[in-house]
Amino acid sequence: MLGTVLLLLALSKPACPSPDSVASRRAEALKRLLEVFGMEDPPPPPSHSKQPPQYMVDLFNTVANADGVTKNPDILEGNTVRSFLDKTHGEKMRFLFILSSVAKNEKILTAELHLFRLWPRATNGPKRHHFCQVSVYQVLEKGEPDAPGGKKLLGARLVSLQSSGWEVFAITQAVRDWMEDESSNQGLLVTVQGLGGSPLDPPPLQFASGGDHHESKKPMLVLFTDDGRRGASLPMTGFPGGSRPPLLTGPRSIRSLDRLQPCQRHPLSVDFEEIGWSGWIISPRGYNAYHCKGSCPFPLGENMRPTNHATVQSIINALKLSEGVSSPCCVPDKLYSINLLYFDDDENVVLKQYDDMVAGSCGCH
Repeated sequence: MLGTVLLLLALSKPACPSPDSVASRRAEALKRLLEVFGMEDPPPPPSHSKQPPQYMVDLFNTVANADGVTKNPDILEGNTVRSFLDKTHGEKMRFLFILSSVAKNEKILTAELHLFRLWPRATNGPKRHHFCQVSVYQVLEKGEPDAPGGKKLLGARLVSLQSSGWEVFAITQAVRDWMEDESSNQGLLVTVQGLGGSPLDPPPLQFASGGDHHESKKPMLVLFTDDGRRGASLPMTGFPGGSRPPLLTGPRSIRSLDRLQPCQRHPLSVDFEEIGWSGWIISPRGYNAYHCKGSCPFPLGENMRPTNHATVQSIINALKLSEGVSSPCCVPDKLYSINLLYFDDDENVVLKQYDDMVAGSCGCH
């Protein structure tokens, strides 16, 4: 958290800057800020106006408030959710997802195939089906998936023919296979059969394809992973309330007066548009990181949330019992995570959670 604050302070203008020094400081600060977000370079904005999948938007809104601050840290199993759209461009019941943007160090937790079930076709004659069996296969032989050994069953279940909507199928093992050997990714095959596995011609159930239907209904692979990045060991909790407190405005305080103020939390606004990242970050547009500032005078009151160590240090400092012992420092004692919803280098939409990004409260330590 302190590193983040230092980075953001580095973005402020020096007293008498030269154009070169300002550009150099800004470039270095942005480079380090990217490292905080686990990136080497910012992803380019999408080549054309692109809407994120509604599922990813809804997931972001479930996990985070409008500023991206985590409402409940236990909702996500890992810290990353990636979405991939089908690349077969309309081939019926065959689906292919390119996973090259998944880092090798990411642990695959869960993978899901999301298919939008269209309204069933009207059937002639007295016999109407109320359910059908949908099976999902991992394709092993691209040219002959129906040959012996050409595909592997991942799962099958009954699906109602009385409505439309999203169906979700677990495909975790297939994705783990593809991550171990990228060349083995020959896609997925979905079949629709009668209750006893009998063929239905034509099948009464269809799923929306990537090329023929609205963007909001396109087939999608959703991948839950964890990249192993963790923050400090300070308490992690959900952010109280649901909105960002108003930012303080007005002239900059005099530093000598700042030191007389007791340790407390102050606003620190991070605006992604201002630092040039709004082209690839979908949500939030910015957030309040907060920072801790103020004095920790003797005696330390409970309102300053001191640790026992800070209390002892304050006493030693006040009584001058040992040389070189300063008064305790005003630092964050509770940190919250934030979530970013963004387009990656391949224009896939990613939801990522970052620990220790918001000072939840301050104390004398």
